[in-house]
Amino acid sequence: MHRRSYWSGGPDPKREQFRRYLEKAGVVDSLTSVLVSLYEQPEKPNNALEFVKQHLGAVGQTSADTEALQQEVMDLRQRCAHLAEENKNLKTRLKHYEAVSEDGGTAN
Repeated sequence: MHRRSYWSGGPDPKREQFRRYLEKAGVVDSLTSVLVSLYEQPEKPNNALEFVKQHLGAVGQTSADTEALQQEVMDLRQRCAHLAEENKNLKTRLKHYEAVSEDGGTAN
């Protein structure tokens, strides 16, 4: 088989260059992470290749996609906190105006 002959044998500068390329691109870390995840599964999936494909897709999304989503979550949390504070203030003002109305005063 061609693939096995590529990886077997003595040192080859092209192979070493390719290995460094894979490490620099994060491929080695991603594959290692997925394989460790598969190893740690208490019940091994029937289709290991499908497991690897699914988890590689998830690993590939962790960079820019995850950062963008995390930033969006932070922005939405800040907005939610701001709106909750605004809502609290408006309810307090409304109670004040309702109390003035009930006392027979004007709400202006």
